[in-house]
Amino acid sequence: MNDPAAEEPAEAAAPVCPRHPDRVAYVRCQRCGRPACPECQRPAAVGVQCVDCVRESRRTAPRVRTMFGGAATTSGAGGRPVVTFTIIGLCVASWLLQLVTGGEWTHLLWFWPWGGAVEPYRFLTASFLHSTSPLHILFNMYALWITGQFLEPLLGRLRFTVLCLLSAIGGSVGVLLLAGDPFGSSAWVTRVVGASGMVFGLFGAMLPVLRRLGRSLGQVLVLLAINGAIGFFVPNISWQAHLGGLVTGALVATAYAYAPKERRAAVAWLVAVGGLALLAGLATWRYASLGVLGI
Repeated sequence: MNDPAAEEPAEAAAPVCPRHPDRVAYVRCQRCGRPACPECQRPAAVGVQCVDCVRESRRTAPRVRTMFGGAATTSGAGGRPVVTFTIIGLCVASWLLQLVTGGEWTHLLWFWPWGGAVEPYRFLTASFLHSTSPLHILFNMYALWITGQFLEPLLGRLRFTVLCLLSAIGGSVGVLLLAGDPFGSSAWVTRVVGASGMVFGLFGAMLPVLRRLGRSLGQVLVLLAINGAIGFFVPNISWQAHLGGLVTGALVATAYAYAPKERRAAVAWLVAVGGLALLAGLATWRYASLGVLGI
């Protein structure tokens, strides 16, 4: 006689999430069909997808770029301005070190033409220093934030980083080139600090970028005129650094803005390497033409 219990179908095992085998998951991914627990579910256009399918979809999706080479997203932006945040954070941290070290940190990194001849790193590091007045760093960081959140998504993080660094160096080179007679001008021993050269480089970059976008340049030109004039009428402001950063930023952004689409990557590297070489060459020429330190 047959056992009735043996004739009953065996109960099917409950599905479990492949990433978390200890969790029962009755919801399945609309793409691969595997079970997905609540932690591994991601909303999709229809139903849900598992995290693995979402990651694979992002990896294989074609990358959309802005007309300047930045990574475009569905929101029309290139994500958070990480480089802008980072530079602001470095400047703030550096400013606090200036205060707590009683100026020792400032002495280590500030720029002046004589110092740059023997310690070239000062051409860059001075841009991460500021005077002890909070207004100095607050103004520069606000200007950096306003321009950075606009330019960084358009240019992309790598291009924007190069723009900032070259503008900072260009500001110091501007101080050097316009310092006058090394044995008769106080500019050669005047210490320079501040991110103004970098900020003016971003102002300068706005011009070709806005022009390429077909937008009005009026507001930026007025802003440049006002801030440029301040450097000539307010003491202890280096208009030479402003001018050097402005010219550098404008030239760098022009190369980015008008680079042919198929050569954007090559132009980006050429600007980084060629721009640094050009600025270094200008500084070396300036020192050599005056016989400074036997260069």
